[in-house]
Amino acid sequence: MSLNTTVSGPETPGLPPVIVAHGLFGQGRNLGVIARGLAETRRVIACDMRNHGDSFWDDDHSYDALAGDLAAVIAANGGEADVVGHSMGGKASMWLALTHPGLVRRLAVLDIAPVAYRHSQAELIDAMEQADFTASKTRSQADMALSEFVEDHSVRAFLLQSLDLKADPPRWRMNLAALRDQMPGLTGWPAADHGMRFDGPMLVLAGGDSDYVDDAGRAAIAALFPKGTVETVGGTGHWLHAEKPAEVSARIAAFLE
Repeated sequence: MSLNTTVSGPETPGLPPVIVAHGLFGQGRNLGVIARGLAETRRVIACDMRNHGDSFWDDDHSYDALAGDLAAVIAANGGEADVVGHSMGGKASMWLALTHPGLVRRLAVLDIAPVAYRHSQAELIDAMEQADFTASKTRSQADMALSEFVEDHSVRAFLLQSLDLKADPPRWRMNLAALRDQMPGLTGWPAADHGMRFDGPMLVLAGGDSDYVDDAGRAAIAALFPKGTVETVGGTGHWLHAEKPAEVSARIAAFLE
């Protein structure tokens, strides 16, 4: 089984393609602003991660599995890539670089660190399962239905990108059961082998108002990614690429070039 991908941009002599990996509850187009910017000069492959979007569903949603999926995409597209990942996709990208270092030239990660987090997103799965979209024909009607369970408008807007309103009844284009079951592993971090590290260039862009990349996260990055650097994007939270798309896209493009 292979991931659903969207390919854009020209092949650039001397440079590999750029693989883009989205976060939990997302899909490839969530990082569209980054993909479009990079596609002006680079071949970009945006992936729907397993159990998301138009990719296959599977009970295994571990980082070993997610990294393996990305490795297969890279192997099918020349054997080397630059990789950009946000949140869950960032962790999958880091694990890919650590377990398949020969496949990754440069690694860019958005607001996540190679550590275990204590939070869970299971309450959002509860909300998505409890909301009744039977009578929802438009996005605004679906937003009204979900607002009973999710107060934040921006979170609802993000989640509803993955609701298929053309289905009867509307359905989520995500394997919520598998994501719930695998949540401890998703918020966690695999046990790294002694001496495991990625020696290639690595950039972490952290949201200035986010706590996802704290001192412990920075220490873990330094230990596993000796050439890793952490930069802050001021005035942004966890969704920094949506809050300051031009700045984030420009900084990633400069790093990859």
